[in-house]
Amino acid sequence: MNGNSINQELLNEAEAFAKKFYEEKMPKGLFYHSLEHTYQVVEGAKLIGGHSDITEGELNEVILAAWFHDLGYYNGPKDHEKESNALLVEFLQDRNIDPASIERMKNCILATQMPPSPKTLQEKVLADSDLLHIGSELYEEKAEQIKKEFSKIMERELSEEEWYEKNIEFFQNHSFYTKYAEENFSEGKMRNLKKVKKALKKIKKMEEPKKQEAIEAQKKIKPDRGRETMFRITSRNHLELSNMADNKANIMISVNSIMLSLIVSMLIRKLEGDPYLIFPTLILVSVCLLTIIFAIRATRPNISSGKFTKEDIRQKKTNLLFFGNFHRVSLDDFEWGMQEMIKDSEYLYSSMIKDIYFLGVILGKKYRNLRIAYTIFMYGFVVAIISYIIAFVNYGVL
Repeated sequence: MNGNSINQELLNEAEAFAKKFYEEKMPKGLFYHSLEHTYQVVEGAKLIGGHSDITEGELNEVILAAWFHDLGYYNGPKDHEKESNALLVEFLQDRNIDPASIERMKNCILATQMPPSPKTLQEKVLADSDLLHIGSELYEEKAEQIKKEFSKIMERELSEEEWYEKNIEFFQNHSFYTKYAEENFSEGKMRNLKKVKKALKKIKKMEEPKKQEAIEAQKKIKPDRGRETMFRITSRNHLELSNMADNKANIMISVNSIMLSLIVSMLIRKLEGDPYLIFPTLILVSVCLLTIIFAIRATRPNISSGKFTKEDIRQKKTNLLFFGNFHRVSLDDFEWGMQEMIKDSEYLYSSMIKDIYFLGVILGKKYRNLRIAYTIFMYGFVVAIISYIIAFVNYGVL
């Protein structure tokens, strides 16, 4: 059995209900989905529905759905159409309305979801009424209200460029569904689209120098492959040269230590009986000792204080890439200092350059001492051998 139809008295009650609901239950920050917007959708439904092939009863259903279509926003924007339908059903539950009529109104509200998906003419009327501003002179005002509402609810501020791009995307995906809206608002829609494109073009033109500056700044901050390769190869070469120097020093230390052991264990016993060997032996011992000393100097580590202050970091005086500058500070201080260095590309590159420089200084010291050790060993060993030969000749051993 059919129930009552939607009449003007019920529409007036729906208007009063919507007005009171907005005043008492709707959250703050709804700059676009407001009571004003609801009134405009209702007027749009009357305008489009009045020029469409639907009956007065069907139009009244659309108008009543329009009063409720955004009330679900009281519970947040997500799936607010379903909340709106629940409020509609609650409003009509004791009014003996035809269930088929209620279902049609619910479908009208669901058809306003983004993106719209209307099927019946009633649904198309409400879908077009909901977005009629896109083809009207009110578009700029409404677009600004949507932007403010989005920023408030989503807690994210859109840039001008991003906002206009989203507007253009919306225009390109939008269609009017009723013949009346298509004929009377398409031209306004195209005018508004041109305005948005023009505004976006202007913004991009203004932003282009800033973007170029940002790109140039990023190039300065972001290391290119050649720079990375240079630092990597230079550091690796320094470390390989340091290892080579240590190995050569270790050879000198080992050889001369063995020679000293042999001299002490074997040759010194014969000096009492062969005093002419004392001088050559002293020369050989001196050569071995000096060679060992300079070889050890080549490998002897230097350790600095291992501390730095925050002021040193702020003034970019400390190189945190070298362990000797931080081995006695706390982990928190070291982590803070590294973060500060990483954030400042100039400081970072300066530290890398200093690291390479001081590796080179250490290498220079290593190789100087190593060269002296090899020179002493080479010439000293020859002198010692010649001394032994002279001693043997003078004393008639040879």
